[in-house]
Amino acid sequence: MGAMDVQLESVAKLNVEVLAQGSLLFDGNHTAQKINGFNTDDRERFEKGSMKYGCAHYRRRCRIRAPCCNEIFDCRHCHNEAKNSIGIDTMRRHEIPRHEVQQVICSLCGTEQEVRQICINCGVCMGKYFCEVCKLFDDDVSKQQYHCHGCGICRIGGRENFFHCSKCVLKNSHSCVEGAMHHDCPICFEYLFESTNDVSVLPCGHTIHENCLKEMEEHCQFSCPLCSKSVCDMSKAWERLDMELASLSDSCDNKMVRILCNDCGAVSEVQFHLIAHKCQNCKSYNTRQI
Repeated sequence: MGAMDVQLESVAKLNVEVLAQGSLLFDGNHTAQKINGFNTDDRERFEKGSMKYGCAHYRRRCRIRAPCCNEIFDCRHCHNEAKNSIGIDTMRRHEIPRHEVQQVICSLCGTEQEVRQICINCGVCMGKYFCEVCKLFDDDVSKQQYHCHGCGICRIGGRENFFHCSKCVLKNSHSCVEGAMHHDCPICFEYLFESTNDVSVLPCGHTIHENCLKEMEEHCQFSCPLCSKSVCDMSKAWERLDMELASLSDSCDNKMVRILCNDCGAVSEVQFHLIAHKCQNCKSYNTRQI
């Protein structure tokens, strides 16, 4: 069972973009010392073309040869967008096996070579951050890339801000949903574990793209698409609903119904109302008749 790293917050916001990790050649703090076996006199050569090459996904100074189709792409995401899109015949669709990439092409001199950080021909650094396991390069070090051995892939956000959970995605007293990241977003159906978009962990423990959650809220949808529990603190909304219902007359004063609370799971018998029914246990209106 796979797992992932989780930001240390009560309701975690996860940026799970898969990126590269490795050696930062120059971070502005080094002087004349050698870094990765090279003297800082070579800095100009290493930095040549930095942040000027790459694609919409990464700033990097190399391209990759896909081992699956033997074609050249800027990165694995570019490959997957081209080879696994709806416009491709279903029999020919495929995604690149990222860990099997063996060859890269320097963007400055065009030399094809085995995966490495420094070009064997022109000596340029093809990515300030480099992960030999994931075969990934990135010049944009502001993302704070790191490799998670538990996940088997690289992530962003700084290792000190995350922990790896081997069962679910949250820490300490949390709603534990085993393999919560190993499924599709319930709104857009993209596989969350490898998604490059931010992911939010709901109070119930289920996960969803942050943008998809915002879109839900814009359409006044405040319950988890998977379990129907409230996705945020709704106490103020319930108080307003109390006041509104108190001002409405009800022609069914004698009719009682049984309800199930989606938030706490309690079953109650309450007076029927056309608008909403209130849980007698947690006072939530997120209920349904049973």
